[in-house]
Formats: sequence, C-alpha cells, structure tokens
Amino acid sequence: MQKTIKLIIVGIFILIVGVFYLSLNKNSNYDTRNLVGKKLSEIHIESFYEDKYLTNDILKKNNFLLINFWASWCSPCRTEHPILMKLNREKNLSIIGVNFKDKKSNANLFLKNLGNPYDFLAKDELGKHSINFGIYGIPESILINNDLLILKKFVGPLSTADYKEIKSIIIKK
Repeated sequence: MQKTIKLIIVGIFILIVGVFYLSLNKNSNYDTRNLVGKKLSEIHIESFYEDKYLTNDILKKNNFLLINFWASWCSPCRTEHPILMKLNREKNLSIIGVNFKDKKSNANLFLKNLGNPYDFLAKDELGKHSINFGIYGIPESILINNDLLILKKFVGPLSTADYKEIKSIIIKK
C-alpha cells in the first residue's frame, strides 16, 4: 500500500514538472524576440478621435512608420515624449500613437501640455490590440517600412541613442 502511495506521489510530481516545463517552453503572444524581420498581420484599430480605423492601407502610405504605444499615466512615456517630438520633424517617417488603457480626457491633456507628435492617433482601451504587436508594457515602439516589415522594436522609453538609430535607418532609403 505504501509503495502504491509513493508511486502516485512521484507520478503526480513528474506530471507537474512536465506541465511546467512545457508551459515555460511554449511560444507566448508576448514573445517579441522573433518579431523583427516579420510582416505585420492585418491591423484594424479604432481611431482616438473619429469613427475611423488604423488599417494596413494607412500603414503602407509611408516609407517608414513608428508605432508608439503610450498612456498619460505612464511616467516613462513623458520621458520619451521629447524624442517623439524630434522624430516628428523627420520627413521620411510618420508616427502612429496607440493610446493604451487610458482615459480620453487625460490623454488629451497630456498631448495638449507636451505637444502631439502623432500623425495618426489610435486607441487600445482594453489592451487587446497591443498583444498582436507583442507589447507587454509601455512605452514600446515598433519601426516598420512600407512593406509592413518590422525593422526594429524598442522596449521602454526611446532614448537619444534610439533616436539616432531610427534616423540612420530612415535616411538610408
């Protein structure tokens, strides 16, 4: 009887370890390592202001596009905002802002006080669209070309070094 109980306990332990092992090695929606070099799938995100949508057709109109996920309540988003304002002056780049889990009034106040660097502003009120982009925290930005190929992903606030890297990529074309 004791031998059977020991076998059951060992079997349960092996089962639990096996489940954890498989779960940890499973590809997650939040895995961003393999995004660079891949094309964006079909995009359909509601505009922040109007009854319009951000779609692949809009994304393809520009040579380069920086998609920036941000929120007014995000302190690092404030830190990166001057970099976005500088990038907005670049002729070969458009910036899409995706407001993430934010109140519209707070987001409007943020942009009124700091300036609006975005050529198109979308909203992701529930955070569901960000998953498709591999976003797991904000701010995060994704640089794509007009073929919708992901060239670079920036996790965390954009820095001066990131600004220089983005500028060097968009000038090459």
